[in-house]
Amino acid sequence: MTQPTVGIIGLGAMGAGIAKTLRNNGFTIHVCDVRPGVADAFVADGGTAHATTASLAAVSDVVVSVVVNAAQTESVLFGDDGQGGAAAAMRPGSTFVMCSTVDPNWSVALEARLNALGLHYVDAPISGGAAKAASGQMTMMTSAKPEAYAAAGAVLDGMAGKVYRLGDQAGAGSKVKIINQLLAGVHIAVAAEAMALGLREGVDAAALYEVITHSAGNSWMFENRMAHVLAGDYTPLSAVDIFVKDLGLVLDTARASKFPLPLAATAHQMFMQASTAGFAKEDDSAVIKIFPGITLPEGKEKA
Repeated sequence: MTQPTVGIIGLGAMGAGIAKTLRNNGFTIHVCDVRPGVADAFVADGGTAHATTASLAAVSDVVVSVVVNAAQTESVLFGDDGQGGAAAAMRPGSTFVMCSTVDPNWSVALEARLNALGLHYVDAPISGGAAKAASGQMTMMTSAKPEAYAAAGAVLDGMAGKVYRLGDQAGAGSKVKIINQLLAGVHIAVAAEAMALGLREGVDAAALYEVITHSAGNSWMFENRMAHVLAGDYTPLSAVDIFVKDLGLVLDTARASKFPLPLAATAHQMFMQASTAGFAKEDDSAVIKIFPGITLPEGKEKA
């Protein structure tokens, strides 16, 4: 059976890794990114660059969108003015794979819109970070109709180490992703709080990191993000404003059913404070900068 041709829209930290993994796994790859030169740089090692999402969509069996949010996904599909997007150019029976963290209800509605155009849709948020995307070891939290899985299953398996199939229609994948983001956001916030307390109390930061990462209080987020703090490097791998958005989605979902999320709400306020204090585009570990009276480690911090 011939492998489907794949189009990747968005070559950021995750999208570039996904495109690389699929290319390494033998798929024919087409790429598009709004930033000048990014797609051309990628295809130096194989693939075809496109200036527009429409031209990419016209030659792709499966279009994978790896952009930041629902608004950017809308732009990818339908254009900024309702014209010129990927949806109108996609061939009937082709599949759109949506990898962003979005409101689950929005994802359900998007499935209906694309199905009405004769297109398949996979609700497929991703997790794992840039390194795992590039090595093919990231996690996908997917839900889709059986015919969408039939059309895109080989691509999903070719781009991720774990592909969880969570339901037979859109929505479940996005629900699981925002629950993951609840945990991720709270873990980063509390990791920052713990490190800040250590600094305030005069504990050596490197020694604290060494002890905690070998003790029961450790978390993946403490180990990963507090390494950025120790290095004084807040180059954004995942920015503060990502968690302003994602924890906002968590709280919106819970609010609809009047479900209390006190820890998520507190973490959201911490990221909001960091954002408004001028750290919006810095790495999400910069949430530690909201704590007063501490001196942070210095190192490779970018202006």
